[in-house]
Formats: sequence, structure tokens, C-alpha cells
Amino acid sequence: MLTALAALTALSFWLWTPDLPRAELEQRYLAAPTDMVEVGVWRLHVRDSGPPPGAPQSVPVLMLHGFGSSLHTWDSWAQTLAAQQRVIRVDLPGSGLSLPDPAADYSDARALELLLALMTQLGVDRTSIVGHSMGGRIAWTLAARHPERVHKLVLVAPDGFASPRFDYGKPVDVPATLTVMRYVLPRPLLKMNLKAAYVRPEALDEDLVSRYHDLIRAPGAREAMLERLRQTVLVRPEPLLGQIRAPTLLLWGELDRMIPITNAQDYVQALPDSRLVRLPDTGHVPQEETPLDSLRPVQEFLRAK
Repeated sequence: MLTALAALTALSFWLWTPDLPRAELEQRYLAAPTDMVEVGVWRLHVRDSGPPPGAPQSVPVLMLHGFGSSLHTWDSWAQTLAAQQRVIRVDLPGSGLSLPDPAADYSDARALELLLALMTQLGVDRTSIVGHSMGGRIAWTLAARHPERVHKLVLVAPDGFASPRFDYGKPVDVPATLTVMRYVLPRPLLKMNLKAAYVRPEALDEDLVSRYHDLIRAPGAREAMLERLRQTVLVRPEPLLGQIRAPTLLLWGELDRMIPITNAQDYVQALPDSRLVRLPDTGHVPQEETPLDSLRPVQEFLRAK
């Protein structure tokens, strides 16, 4: 009995995954101290880059990451796009290096309030928005509710239609087994879960796994993720999508196992002005898995008059 108890105690210590100190995370992943910005009640990690002063100005691009991710997911795209136009990336509250929401409010309505406040503070009246997965849902909701603020819309495998565990009009039932990640999240387990989002094994290299594992261990990040899930209440997308007037590009990996490409037709039918680009041999995160190939249609779309 004592031997078994000792083994269980040792296993618990091995599996226990504490938060990492914020100073350590900022040293690794913060490009400049000025990237931590006070916006209203929020303290956010924001990267604002673009061509040098005096260069021709075009409509800025605002980039929104997906669930459990961060603004770093756009690194490759942003570096290329910023040579021609202003690119604004933000970690949503409780994600990446942004602090958790002070009111623990992770609803879509709160996200829209935050994004509008951020745009106003940065002097951006109108922007094109690129959103991935959950960030795609927030992007198209903003385009529907505030059409005057959105120029063009790029949706990368967007979330929003009902799926297993996600029904319309009611909160998500978060399984108890998932809440354990607040205390137990060994790197091999996280890597195993991340693999489902990628088709090409080489895309999920050790540096990428380390970044995800580090940032998910920011103080308060895991609790924020769980609260975001608990507060997700989907509404039927069609009425909102039908209000969008911004030209929309849908970008989807043909081998996406997280949000399958079969969902794309629902968006094509509901959006008044949209087109779909299918990405062969690509999974759920094309901006990381096939950054050069997936960016080309985005560049063409953003440049088009």
C-alpha cells in the first residue's frame, strides 16, 4: 500500500504543471516592452508593424488568433504583409501574453468591445480583419454588427456553426476531464493534442510545441481558456452572416480535422460576397503549416480593388 501511494505521489509531482513566471515568458516572447498596452480595463499584448513612415498607406489589417493560440501564430504572414501595409496583432485576454480579463468575461460581446476600443486607441477607423477558427467567429461577428469598421474579411477555417458539444443558444458543457489541465498538462500530452491540427508532421516542430506549452502556462491562462469555453454560446450564424457587406475570403485546409472543410459551404451560402480557397494537404492551421502557399491568396485578395 505504501509503495503504491509513494508511486502515485511521485506520478502526481511528475504530471503537475505549474504556471510559469510572467517575467520569464515576457523575456522569451515579448518583442518590445511597449507591446504591452493598456486598453480600457485590459492589459494586452499587441504588435503593430508596417512599412516605414512616408510609404503609401493602405487599409490596416487586424489579425485574430484561434482558441489556445496567440498572435505568434501569424508571425510568417505578418512579416510579409507588414512590408506593404500596417498589421495589428493582438493576444485576446488570457491568451498569449495578454492578462486575463479583469471581469473574467470571455463572451464574444466582450471581445467586440475590446477590439473596438483597441481600434479607436490606435486611430484605426476601418480595417480588414483576418481571423482563424475562434478568431474567425469573432471577426465575422464584428463585420456583421459593425460593418462600417470592416473593409475586407479573411476567415481561416472559422468557427461558428453548431458541432458536437457546441449547440445554439446554450453554454458548452465542459467535461471534468478537461478542467484537470489547470493543474496537469505535461508537454507530451499537449503535443499529442496539437498533432490533430496539422497534416505535415514537420510543421509541428519542437520550438512550436514549446511556444504553445509555455504560453498556455502563463498565470491565469488555463483558467481563462476554461472560462472562454464555458461562456461560449453560439447563435445561428446565417442572420448575422447575411448582414456582412465586406468582401470575404474563406481559406480552408482540405484535410482539416478540427473544423472540416465541409463546413465551408455553409459560409459560402450565407455570405453575400465570398469565395472559397481550398488548401490541399493542409490541416487546421495553414498560417503555420503552409505559410507561403496559404498567404498568396490572402495577399491577392487584400490587394484587389
